[in-house]
Amino acid sequence: MRIPLSKPYLNEDLKRGVLEVLDSGYWTEGAVTREFERLCRGHIGCGHALAVSNCSVGLEMALRVLGIGPGDEVIVSDYTYPVTAGVVNLVGATAVLVDVERDTMLADLAAVEAAITPRTKAVMPVSLFGLPLAYDRLEALKKKHGLYVIEDAACSIGTEYQGRKTGNWADLAAFSFYPRKFITTGEGGLVTTNRPEWAEWMDSFKHFGMQAQTTREDTVFGMVGTNYKLSNILAAVGCAQMRVIDALLARRREQAARYVELLSGDGRIGIPRVVEGGNPSYQAFCVFVPERDRVMRALRADGIEVQIGSYALHKHPAFRPGPLCRLAGDLDNSRWVFEHSLALPLFHELAPGDQEHVVARLRQVVAAGQGSGR
Repeated sequence: MRIPLSKPYLNEDLKRGVLEVLDSGYWTEGAVTREFERLCRGHIGCGHALAVSNCSVGLEMALRVLGIGPGDEVIVSDYTYPVTAGVVNLVGATAVLVDVERDTMLADLAAVEAAITPRTKAVMPVSLFGLPLAYDRLEALKKKHGLYVIEDAACSIGTEYQGRKTGNWADLAAFSFYPRKFITTGEGGLVTTNRPEWAEWMDSFKHFGMQAQTTREDTVFGMVGTNYKLSNILAAVGCAQMRVIDALLARRREQAARYVELLSGDGRIGIPRVVEGGNPSYQAFCVFVPERDRVMRALRADGIEVQIGSYALHKHPAFRPGPLCRLAGDLDNSRWVFEHSLALPLFHELAPGDQEHVVARLRQVVAAGQGSGR
């Protein structure tokens, strides 16, 4: 018996959509990509949604449209995938790494405020694993200090806070459609904003700096840009899933609730706290366990694919303190979360019996060791 960590959702509509694009002969970005953007915009409720080749370049565009570069600082959660801080460095700005809350794994907003300096231009929090941020507190912080909020929402399409979707709170937000995400295009991303002038600039930038075109010979390039487009082929994969996103979300939340129920009462296994008013999309379901690496090896040996949650960036050579990186505080919570977080299998076809098996083996493996997940 093997239970994978994740598995992309596939239906006949998806296969048919891809074949239609292939048969059309128009494979690059075009009408199907526009439809994918329309579906995403309608689900999120934002003013503008631009499909891009991946989330990383989406975050980069968000920084560039705000004019963030050398001499500027951007505050980033230390517990995240390296690209969150890496894109700050790519535009020449300094990434300031702050601690997270141990129980939510999300940026500690008190630590964020303490890290603000006159050079701070933006805060880039991460709605990790589809867990929503406390956006009202972020908004208050933004207004108090005159900052921008760029959300790394890589994992969070479908996530809600106080009934409003992620992607419709921050100044700019970037999503990922990598295969581990429950909405996937294989590779791909999306940038959202409610500011039309920012959307216009980013649309030009991702199309080589193009500003006007009726025919190839009268194309006008108003600035230096690049190619961050998403092809019609990949967009067709996304369209099929976006048409059923509400059903996919409902299924995922049902599975997450089952995990919570099955894990209840075991003080050795911790479950991250969801902020009040939040409704996660659960891109991943993580728990806190003692001796994470031992537990992970044992479960994998049993055919249960599990994985670490994410990374404590300050532990890696790429983010040593220097001109492009500053560590704010001791980052103890980030280190603890990294050492204890474990992602359990979660995908559309995961059956209740599979979840029961995962939790039963997890309990047995944890019980065989020492320590506490708290």
